[in-house]
Amino acid sequence: MKEYDKEFMEDLREIIAHKDVELGRRLLRDLHPADIAELFEELDVADEEFFESLLDEEVAAEVLMELDEDDRRRQLEQMPPKEIAETLELLDTDDAVDLLQELDESERDEIISHIENVEQAGDIIDLLKYDDDTAGGLMGTEMIIVNENWSMQECVKEMRTQAEEGNIDEVYNVYVVDDDNRLKGVFPLQKMITHPSVSKIKHVMEDDPIVVKTDTPIEDVARDFEKYNLVAMPVIDSIGRLVGRITVDDVMDAVREQSERDYQLASGISQDVESDDNIFTQTKARMPWLLIGIGGGIANAMILGNFEKGFATNPAMALFIPLIGGTGGSVGIQSSAIIVQGLANGSLDIKNSGKQLLKEFGVGIVNALIISLIVFIYNVFSFGPKDVTTIAVTLSLFSVVLFASLFGTFVPLTLEKLKIDPALATGPFITITSDIVGMVIYMLVSSSLIEALS
Repeated sequence: MKEYDKEFMEDLREIIAHKDVELGRRLLRDLHPADIAELFEELDVADEEFFESLLDEEVAAEVLMELDEDDRRRQLEQMPPKEIAETLELLDTDDAVDLLQELDESERDEIISHIENVEQAGDIIDLLKYDDDTAGGLMGTEMIIVNENWSMQECVKEMRTQAEEGNIDEVYNVYVVDDDNRLKGVFPLQKMITHPSVSKIKHVMEDDPIVVKTDTPIEDVARDFEKYNLVAMPVIDSIGRLVGRITVDDVMDAVREQSERDYQLASGISQDVESDDNIFTQTKARMPWLLIGIGGGIANAMILGNFEKGFATNPAMALFIPLIGGTGGSVGIQSSAIIVQGLANGSLDIKNSGKQLLKEFGVGIVNALIISLIVFIYNVFSFGPKDVTTIAVTLSLFSVVLFASLFGTFVPLTLEKLKIDPALATGPFITITSDIVGMVIYMLVSSSLIEALS
């Protein structure tokens, strides 16, 4: 809630305490559903039922979609299937599908069976077949469609009818199709004013609109919206038939959810969690990578344990273990983050993997030279230029930085080719692997030098 809403909340609580329906409806009348959802989350559970009675059905349905996922799930559990079905009929099909996907499959079937609008129920069933991460899973079916052979008068009449019957709140575009429902173009609304007596719509429509197919990944959809500054985009099937449309608000929600998932994945959290989830859920999400990290630490201990004699002879070498491991992990994460970002925003084509690896090899050599030179100069003053510690640390650091650069580049590119979220490569996986390999390199180089110089 905003700071200046504190007094508003006090007024609302007083209204709820006195069960003043008329004053409560007047207070909430001009609020956006998203703001009402924030108010709802501030209330005690005992007050929620009366608060809901202050909202008309359409607003209550929109507020339900704006609620936090846990609060929405709790509300749905208290609603019988028929009431949920009535709520779905008040929502756009894409929102209705989003809500149903939060429920078990057995619950979905029962709820859909209670939807009285057969056409809407059919649209929802069709949309549920699409993958969540594709344009088909993101689109809705509410749109105004006209035939290319209609006259302007026919078009205007049909637009009015479809807008009223389809409960379309906002008209972004009017889509033009042929007799087989194949998308032919977009009809700008201003053409109704500038060409009121045109014989056929196809003479004034805009050909070749920007479209996506139902199986287009959400990332590609988002890039098109950003690239062409779109507010809506038509969706077609494999043979060009118009099947739905995506609006910019749907894309923003999808991108935000994807960013949250990627951030958590990169942080070593294996499943989607919220700050208000219970202890068990959060522990379950965090534990897998923590256990893998423990395994990596044990592996490092075993590697170092085989080098006890080397540390006994040159104890100063142990001082540089954190430097070797930490530098390798940092370099690996930097490299992988650049690749993941490039894949996400489209600036990097997976077809150019070889070129990117070669480029990262060059960057890795430059970084390795600079870093190892700095450490070499420090060790020269500390131990002397010919000391085994100076030479071992310098060579090891150079090798580790070069390896981490290439590894951090190679892994996300490989994951992308395997259709696995490359964000996995920016997290603990890179850090743990670089740390272990760094220790192996350090121990091998050190052992070889000690043996050669003894």
